[in-house]
Amino acid sequence: MTISGVLTRIEDCIPALRRYAAALLRNREDADDLVHDCLVRALDKLHTRRDDADVRAWLFAIMHNLFISQLRRSKARPSGEPLAETHESIGTRPEQESSLQWRDLIRALNQLPVEQRTVILLVSVEDLSYAETAQVLGIPIGTVMSRLARGRERLRQMTEEGAIRPALRRVK
Repeated sequence: MTISGVLTRIEDCIPALRRYAAALLRNREDADDLVHDCLVRALDKLHTRRDDADVRAWLFAIMHNLFISQLRRSKARPSGEPLAETHESIGTRPEQESSLQWRDLIRALNQLPVEQRTVILLVSVEDLSYAETAQVLGIPIGTVMSRLARGRERLRQMTEEGAIRPALRRVK
């Protein structure tokens, strides 16, 4: 793939990177910073990328590694705001019941451990294969399947049992 082809592919991945970063960090400004850092790192390391490597999986791997580094550095800081309970990517206004279901699902997703949440987001939202997700996260494919199954089961339990805690609002 030519350099211009790779750059076009990188540009095409930006919305997915923003969505994944927002879900990981639960704060739009921090997510934008993470996407920026990811793109800077990708452009800086473009010469080291294997020609046969999938650009999308490569970018998600860079972002995940940056996220883990940030997570380790910020253990003492309070967590960001939960995922927004809006329908940004949906063009039509949802009915009230589906809006409540969406809100409950987002709250439940926010309550999952980060290991399960990242796998669910990459597989279910970003449509990466198990193999791509394993590559991005640097874990075996069996671990991806296990985390996905446990995360989905926990989401199902929380939404069926109504065990979803209300989102905590940050006081500014």
